[in-house]
Amino acid sequence: MSSSLGVGAPLRRKEDARHLHGQGTFVADIRLARTKDVAFVRSPVAHGKLLDVEIAPDDRPRVTVASDLLNVKAIYAPSSQPGFKLSEQPVLAKDKVRYVGELVAACVAPTRAEAEDIAERVGVSIAPLDAVADMTKARAPDAALLHEQWGENVFLESVVDADLSPYIDQAAVKVSRTLRTSRQCMSPLEGRAVLAHWDARLDQLVVYTACQMPHVVRAGLAECLGLNQRQVRLIPPDVGGGFGYKGILTPEEVCVCWLAIKLGHPVRWIEDRREQLTANANCREHHYEITGYAAADGTLLALDCEAIVDAGAYSAYPFSACLEAAQVPSILPGPYDFPGYRCRTWCVATNKPAILPYRGVARTGVCFALEVLLDGLARELNMDPVAFRLKNLVSADQMPFDNITNKHFDSGDYPECLRRAAAAIDAPRAKASRDGLNESERVGVGYAIFCEQAAHGTSVYASWGVPMIPGHEQATARLSADGDLELRVGIQSHGQGLETTLAQVANEVIGVHPDQVQVVHGDTGHTPYSTGTWGSRCMVMAGGAVAAACEELGERIKTLGAHLLQVDATECRLQDGFVRGPAGEVSLAEVGKLWYQRPQDLPASVDPHGLEVTQGYKTERDSGTFSYACHACVVAVDTELGSTRILDYVVVEDGGVLVNPLIVEGQVLGGTAQGIGTALYEAMPFDEQGQPLASTLADYHLPGASEMPPIRIEHMETPSPYSRFGQKGIGEGGAIGPPAAIANAINDALAPFKVEVDQLPITGEHILSKLIAANAGGSS
Repeated sequence: MSSSLGVGAPLRRKEDARHLHGQGTFVADIRLARTKDVAFVRSPVAHGKLLDVEIAPDDRPRVTVASDLLNVKAIYAPSSQPGFKLSEQPVLAKDKVRYVGELVAACVAPTRAEAEDIAERVGVSIAPLDAVADMTKARAPDAALLHEQWGENVFLESVVDADLSPYIDQAAVKVSRTLRTSRQCMSPLEGRAVLAHWDARLDQLVVYTACQMPHVVRAGLAECLGLNQRQVRLIPPDVGGGFGYKGILTPEEVCVCWLAIKLGHPVRWIEDRREQLTANANCREHHYEITGYAAADGTLLALDCEAIVDAGAYSAYPFSACLEAAQVPSILPGPYDFPGYRCRTWCVATNKPAILPYRGVARTGVCFALEVLLDGLARELNMDPVAFRLKNLVSADQMPFDNITNKHFDSGDYPECLRRAAAAIDAPRAKASRDGLNESERVGVGYAIFCEQAAHGTSVYASWGVPMIPGHEQATARLSADGDLELRVGIQSHGQGLETTLAQVANEVIGVHPDQVQVVHGDTGHTPYSTGTWGSRCMVMAGGAVAAACEELGERIKTLGAHLLQVDATECRLQDGFVRGPAGEVSLAEVGKLWYQRPQDLPASVDPHGLEVTQGYKTERDSGTFSYACHACVVAVDTELGSTRILDYVVVEDGGVLVNPLIVEGQVLGGTAQGIGTALYEAMPFDEQGQPLASTLADYHLPGASEMPPIRIEHMETPSPYSRFGQKGIGEGGAIGPPAAIANAINDALAPFKVEVDQLPITGEHILSKLIAANAGGSS
């Protein structure tokens, strides 16, 4: 049942009111009696043998080291991918440290400040070992070994192999590029946070945590602590952003929970920004050697790629270290239709924090590598980059389409998306105008088009063999005695507006006003199992589950409403909070009162299951949904200063049926801001000893409001044939396209100098170094 409040309505987010009025509740806002704070002693070196931890006798009762953690297991994140090597991540370091910031000891005190004072007095004796800080050198025969039992520093090698010689023979042009992306830090407004206490009455560990995958993290936490899962309850309150960082199980969480059990009082750790930047939240470090072959008419014939992904020291639970590197071969072809493909990737271990799945997992780097290469091919052929792409994109009449790596594209019109973006950006006009430009600035236009596989199904993740495989997503719907609706879902919102959009789904099915819908999410004690919020899956999977539960509940409501109206249920419909019959109506509140407060008036044949339903949902096909977008931008590059200004930015996106277009735009804008950060600003550098060199936000540059250009968004809505309403996951797409589009625009601006950028972020220093190397500095 469609309404102005249901699927497709641009409602403002229900959850915004409490946040705008300072009434949100985050972990740091929760106060429990007798709570003590934790500060961690962390390794000051990247690689070394841990010889001793020196603790003053007076401090010893308040300091925990590895030998104290009896019966606590290390964190394991396995994969069934052939050849994958398993790492053991101790909760507190023992014998060896493998990155700067690795936990060595935990100090407990009444306040964080006092705990930090204790940590300052703890001495750590480490015999340094050579560090592996450069992913391209990790496989060298003389490289130091992080995990000696492996005999190398490779978590996993992935291969898609084929004979490319027929396509090489046909090719009129061959273009190769060496490209690199920098390691980044995810930077949610709220860092990690955990508050744990042992409830002796329930025989249960209760954990308040800033977490986006509570049921999965509970499983890992229970395993490490030797508890049954029923003995662990995770309660995520409001969560201030996640982006993948809050999907993992961290050693800090395990340690804090063990301390709460051991000490018999609540224990809390609130991550500070220095910890977050230097020790915990790294992502996106890739290296590509990529070659493309094309015919004289612009037909793309083949791609050949070797890629390295820096996975850091350990395999992060539950995604494992292989998630990015093993995805690269499968997603590198993007939305293009071509016959020849070969790709080999290495997921390498280095003396850095574990790489984590960040918004747009692997796709941002892959899109950058592929789209920069395609611009290079177009330039070599003297073709317009839009025309080159249009010749090779999968077309609408090919849908559904299985590409060269057997990705099943459900629906869409990629060429039309590109055409709309090109029309909106109007390259000829943009290049002809000199309005507001300095004499030394050169204008360039760039494009990037990509697809985002979302709502991954069971078969997709079963093939990975990681400790997190999605099945039927479940939701519970319950009508109250006063006609309100309560939804319980195992996903966890951390900025996506799920309290609003799931209420809209309920309105679409039952007709209850979104303001009368309460969404309870994440709490493992009250919600059905879910793998959580990741991979742009929530509106497809949880939205489908809510619809399924509401449909069944709606039938029960209609039956009771029909009884009150004295008509047959087939004559009734649900609309605007009422059961409406041929000659009358009753409110949902009247139906609720009948069930809960007037059971004597129920018909003898009433369904005894009542007005609470739990239902599960899977998409009709297990291969996921494929949203997509084209990003197009105009930049001005100052060839004297090396600076880049974004003059215009357009996003044309297709998320299928948009449950809430306003929220979709917010997701696209936020993601694009992160993508601009990846393109131009964000880098976590390490020196040769593995020391992180950006420990504050004065050193790690995030884009702010002044760095964000006006962004124009145009929606296409090609329904997915496999989801409940035709919706597709779209939460990550905004972050995927900007680096490639901006790099291509900068390269277009610098084309007269025969200069191309080849790394992210594209800093002024990088641009000037390229210009100087080409003897083309300054104006021309």
